[in-house]
Amino acid sequence: MTTKVDFWFDPTCPWAWMASRWMLEVEKVRDVKTVFHVMSLAVLNEGRDLPESYRAAMDAAWLPARVALKVEQEHGSDKLAEFYTAVGTRFHPGGEPKEIATVEQALVEAGLPAELAQAGLTDENDDALRASHHEGMDPVGDDVGTPVIHINGKALFGPVISPAPKGEEAGQLFDGVEKVTAYSGFFELKRSRDVGPIFD
Repeated sequence: MTTKVDFWFDPTCPWAWMASRWMLEVEKVRDVKTVFHVMSLAVLNEGRDLPESYRAAMDAAWLPARVALKVEQEHGSDKLAEFYTAVGTRFHPGGEPKEIATVEQALVEAGLPAELAQAGLTDENDDALRASHHEGMDPVGDDVGTPVIHINGKALFGPVISPAPKGEEAGQLFDGVEKVTAYSGFFELKRSRDVGPIFD
């Protein structure tokens, strides 16, 4: 039986990007289907006292998250996955600016109307964005970010990985994550991160 993994991401987060590439690799070696959903680091950090540079990053995060949600609403989860691959490749390994022109190019690459990028410039759909965000994030609490995965009804923040494993190594990591997620009394494993995102 196929295992469904619900995966919440903010398009601007490099760690969510790495984990998403891992999950797509897992799909090649395990009977797994990844369903992508949108959370928002801008929503997560609303009302928080943030350093000026991080506040600027959060202000910029609204646009791609809003557009991603619009893609999901109007074109479904499979097109959301295509858009995420296109925009994430530009943002992360590509180092392109997190601005409307980049988002428009990613939309076109994913076979979507460039006009969808206009959804990123208005807050009219932010209640739906907050609803999507909370669906993913509430089960793991407020003191985490993205990615968040839900497997078989259980949710965890992470994994935070760099670089994303390939092939059977990706499958073995998933096996372990699935096992710890299944135990309702499991809360945390952690070690200090000593590398940044490695995009390979």
